[in-house]
Amino acid sequence: MTAMRDVELAFVERAPPKVNLTLTVLGRRPADGYHELDSLVAFAQDVADTVTLHTVRPDTASSRATGSVDPALPQVTASGPFAGSIVGENLLDIALRIIATAAPSLVLGPVTLEKRLPIAAGIGGGSADAAALIRAAIRANPGVAASIDWHALAARLGADVPVCLDLRAQRMQGIGDQLTPLPHLPPLHAVLVNPLAPVPPDKTARVFRMLAAPTLSLEDGRRCSSVPDVTTRDDLLEHMRRTGNDLTRPAMLVVPDIAAVLAALGAAPGCELAQLSGGGPTCFGIFAGAAEAEAAAVSLREAKPGWWISASRLS
Repeated sequence: MTAMRDVELAFVERAPPKVNLTLTVLGRRPADGYHELDSLVAFAQDVADTVTLHTVRPDTASSRATGSVDPALPQVTASGPFAGSIVGENLLDIALRIIATAAPSLVLGPVTLEKRLPIAAGIGGGSADAAALIRAAIRANPGVAASIDWHALAARLGADVPVCLDLRAQRMQGIGDQLTPLPHLPPLHAVLVNPLAPVPPDKTARVFRMLAAPTLSLEDGRRCSSVPDVTTRDDLLEHMRRTGNDLTRPAMLVVPDIAAVLAALGAAPGCELAQLSGGGPTCFGIFAGAAEAEAAAVSLREAKPGWWISASRLS
């Protein structure tokens, strides 16, 4: 009889950055101090990290089929231009640990990360990576995945992970746990720019401290506002101009280079709007089309060779 061989499989997932088209901070919750947000989120389609889950699925019955797992967790290996910038424990290591603990019957394995997105950049790079790993685990375990509450698991990994799980334009409210799909959100052509300036390890906490948002009351009606009518491009741009990003001013105090990025984007020919994403320092400029965005990206790269610059469609 011919011996059965293990089958090696690789589940590859893109992890594109999320972009906060708008970001309103409603205030701090009195019970736990977390900030409640209201944000329109889209994803850049032309730039991404890549997360690959490598599994070995035995052709015959194995210990994994009975629900047992190896005592040692699989390893995460990072490469790419920003792999060396990862400080501390990679969120993918944490995600593997939480996934394995929450669902011991899942087939998991080593993970490789091609890190093309800047670290601590306000575009949810680590969150996008963790969400990509979850999607890979779902694909690798079709018989078990349906029984797991993946969005609840994603929320344990961070506020931005649930919105990154579905990879579609959404309105994000609460502390990232209230998501409303926006299937008719018009696509936009943008240039994403990060100055690659030094960022403190507690950047996000510092930005929120600088904001000094008020404590929410239970009667705050803004949390119950309806989804804005932004089904046309003009309406969306007007809503973005009117709403903006509440974290822009405090983020500039923490990373002053943001001001230079916004100025450079705003001065680029054809830029219709320049704003900050998340807590920064990545900013984005909106252009009429793909050609205009790419031309602006080329010009900015020539002027600022030390910056990270990427033209992309947002949807």
